[in-house]
Amino acid sequence: MLILNRRRFLQAGSLASASLFVPKFLKALENSTHAMVPPGNKVLVVIQLSGGNDGLNTVIPYRNDIYYKLRPSLGIQREKALSLTDETGLHPAMVGMKALYDDGGMGILQNVGYPNPDRSHFRSMDIWQSASNSADYWGNGWIGRYLDAQCQSVQALEIDDTLSLAMKGEVQKGLAFNDPGRLSSGINAGLYKDLLYQHKDEEPNVDYLYKTLGSTLSSASYIQKQFKTYDTKETYPSTHLGKSLRTISKLIMSDISTKVYYVSHGSFDTHVNQQAQQQNLFKQLDDAITVFTRDLKSNNRFQDVVVMTFSEFGRRVAQNASNGTDHGTANNMFLIGGGLKQQGLLNDGPDLLNLKDGDLQYKVDFKRVYATLLNKWLGADDKTILKHNYDYLSFI
Repeated sequence: MLILNRRRFLQAGSLASASLFVPKFLKALENSTHAMVPPGNKVLVVIQLSGGNDGLNTVIPYRNDIYYKLRPSLGIQREKALSLTDETGLHPAMVGMKALYDDGGMGILQNVGYPNPDRSHFRSMDIWQSASNSADYWGNGWIGRYLDAQCQSVQALEIDDTLSLAMKGEVQKGLAFNDPGRLSSGINAGLYKDLLYQHKDEEPNVDYLYKTLGSTLSSASYIQKQFKTYDTKETYPSTHLGKSLRTISKLIMSDISTKVYYVSHGSFDTHVNQQAQQQNLFKQLDDAITVFTRDLKSNNRFQDVVVMTFSEFGRRVAQNASNGTDHGTANNMFLIGGGLKQQGLLNDGPDLLNLKDGDLQYKVDFKRVYATLLNKWLGADDKTILKHNYDYLSFI
């Protein structure tokens, strides 16, 4: 009988897997009596630009002749770029983000990377998500370790079917789902409840699994309930990113006090015919962020949220023979929010005279960005979480 029920438990599918990603402290939030999270609850939203976004055609050095020499057909002309300064422009699809920049709601950090860069998608993404050095292999992520350190008061949610390495701690993990309503409807199936009540006193490892499942049942039902407490008046794009940021907005306005949200957008792996693909992806990014930030502002929450974008690497400086770009190194990051202390271009642009094997050389270690956000925004012990001391930046 025990073997049969173990099989039934394993057949529970995605929920059984998701149960291993549930923060144990989430259930405790059910006793909250507040209607909405009060202003002042700081939130970090991470947007991963998967595939390696081309930073040079994102933040464009349109006064640099080398840029056009190495990109004769791929370089974006100055008259098409959205002017930021006399020397730098933004991709023409980013109209809404340009308005955020002009209004003091966005900072752009350039030349971000890490020592001894790896040009493999999988390895470089692991480095960014774990916050390790390029020679180290860590099995947990920087946000997950944040959960380990702050597990009594915070949580992290990823809008996806699977949980990223970034969200997995040594003990605690975030919760991954695409739709709160869909998550709860799967959990309410009788199979899960039968398993929970029939075998709560069996051998320790089985008992642990059933107790974890019970926590998942309660947590998901709570998320669904709180998800309904706020209904945005904004019309979000019907894209995956638009729907994801709508979900995040509704949860930010609810009572679950989540501190970190994580979502992916892409693929930006533009080896062939880059211009059309990047234009489309940037249009989706711009549309979603424009509505999201407008929603936050109308609810007086823009000052409590920081949006951070990153990609696992940039692209090579020279275009390839297929009107695309190949895997590179250093890149830029966008930081968006009403609580930024510095806005605009936060540092100098890339040095196209000082390339290494045809690639940009990084000047800012991305782990300094993490340390700054962990310490100054989320109030966490970044040195313990990142396992190293990193100098803080000044944007927060």
